[in-house]
Amino acid sequence: MSYKVLVLDIDGTLMNSEKKITEKTKVALRAAQEAGVTIVLASGRPTPGIVPIAKEIGLDEYGGYILSFNGAVVTNFKTGEIVFETVLPHDKIQELYDASQNYGVSIVSYKDGWIVTENVDDKYVEIEARINNMPVVKVDSFVDALTHPVTKCLMLGDGDYLEKVEVEVNNLFGDVLNIYRSEPFFLEIMPQNVDKAYSLERLLAHLNLSRDEMVACGDGFNDLSMVRYAGLGVAMGNAQQVVKEVADFVTASNDEDGLVLVVERFFR
Repeated sequence: MSYKVLVLDIDGTLMNSEKKITEKTKVALRAAQEAGVTIVLASGRPTPGIVPIAKEIGLDEYGGYILSFNGAVVTNFKTGEIVFETVLPHDKIQELYDASQNYGVSIVSYKDGWIVTENVDDKYVEIEARINNMPVVKVDSFVDALTHPVTKCLMLGDGDYLEKVEVEVNNLFGDVLNIYRSEPFFLEIMPQNVDKAYSLERLLAHLNLSRDEMVACGDGFNDLSMVRYAGLGVAMGNAQQVVKEVADFVTASNDEDGLVLVVERFFR
């Protein structure tokens, strides 16, 4: 099989433990793009948090796609065209905010390249800002600030406690929203039926390609669907065990240039 699309999760996959892309990995990915491979960056990060990474590996030169918010938005990076987008039901924003207050956790969303929240001093909000290199804006009313279409909300808190909150929030909204943790301290709240596999299916249809022509690499729970869906699903050596169990191939870890092995083995 000739693979034409390479899908990469970012944190724990493309980036090493120091949140950097190694030079060896950059060279391998540029070589793949030179050979005509389309790269897709698939992440729970908001779109502005992915843009600098996309430029770093050459998507602005070669073309490629950004799958942000865990699949709620798919963008042609070179042209800016939105290939696919879905948003949260607006009437749920107030209910989600009320739930966050009831459980005593912070809640954020995104607007015009900013992270929007009432709790700018929360240490987990600071982590989200640092990961995405995005500024935080404090608002008096979270709900009133979100008059635009909202792609994702994020509840944040201590991992052990947030594990319990995840169950409760799923009981409240799980029939109409996708709710899961991407990190122990991040509870993602997404439109229903949106995950990386679903959005990649939409992108492949747009590209006139099949899943058999796609390789997807990941490490975390939110990568499960795309690793399982891809023609070749790859788990990083540092991946969660459940991701390794569904993968077709387990490569080296993100600290051992695992993606270089993937490119050398399957794209040359």
